[in-house]
Amino acid sequence: MIRRRLCWGAAALAAALPLAGCTTVHGERENIPSVAPAEAARVLAHFAAVNNAAVKAYDPARITEVEAGPLGAIDAAGVRAKHTNNPAGNPSFSPLVLSDPKFLIPRQTGWPKFFVADTAVNRGTNARWLLVFRRAAASVPWKADFLAVPGPGRLPDVATDGRGYAVPAPAAATGLLVAPGRVASAYTAYLQGGADPVFADGPSTSQLLAGRADRARTPNSVTQYADQPGQGGDFAPVALRTKDGGALVFFGTRYQSRSTYRAGYRLTIDPDTRALMTGTPRTSVTLSNVGQQLVLVPPAGGTAKVSFLSRVVGLVAARGE
Repeated sequence: MIRRRLCWGAAALAAALPLAGCTTVHGERENIPSVAPAEAARVLAHFAAVNNAAVKAYDPARITEVEAGPLGAIDAAGVRAKHTNNPAGNPSFSPLVLSDPKFLIPRQTGWPKFFVADTAVNRGTNARWLLVFRRAAASVPWKADFLAVPGPGRLPDVATDGRGYAVPAPAAATGLLVAPGRVASAYTAYLQGGADPVFADGPSTSQLLAGRADRARTPNSVTQYADQPGQGGDFAPVALRTKDGGALVFFGTRYQSRSTYRAGYRLTIDPDTRALMTGTPRTSVTLSNVGQQLVLVPPAGGTAKVSFLSRVVGLVAARGE
């Protein structure tokens, strides 16, 4: 799991060649590419420039220009906290550089439409990030709803149609172990103790539950957890078919943890959490987090389970009592 508390910023990319011709196509009726490659490159470049400006100045208002959904919720809260503690801006700003972008563009009928940018980043060795851009109509701007950071070599091949476009998987897609529209609710039910899990063991599943069990009751505190799927609007899942018959599913979640401490225990709150906190933390602290996940859902009928490729979690609010 990657815990994310502020917008990561990005570096401007060179704009691609301009679109040729002038043709009117009705995206609400025709099965057309969600975006032209040249426009996708411009969207990514604009996103990069605005994010760098936002993280340099710690300006949460700028985040909402280019982000929404789980990514926007996490980054806006993180930048807001940083601005509270550093109102003059980021004293150690270092822009994130995106390079070698590749675009997974599906053909879609109706709105909303989405595409995925697969880009190298100047963080770590051989690192690539996936950004999901979506918009609800031709009259509104593209915004990034999800960020995923799969490890090198973990991303399976995406299925393409006869024209080379990525194949989308709708929320109710069949032939999968779990339909894309049900993954978020299945995951949060699993975290709440649901039976017969469809998820493979790992850091985001069995190990996460084990860690919660360890923290549930300590000599100094009792902690309770609540998990909810993030569904609808810019939290709605996005999915692409894979060549093996499965699907890559991006989905959002919301988490809360409430820790109650023994009388006389001295609470220590880090500056970013305190900046997002309402109330006074005397005996309890409630933390609200948003998660953005990428999973590989296998085809139905086999023995494989849903496996996590990325999980990015960020604090969005806190309350003290």
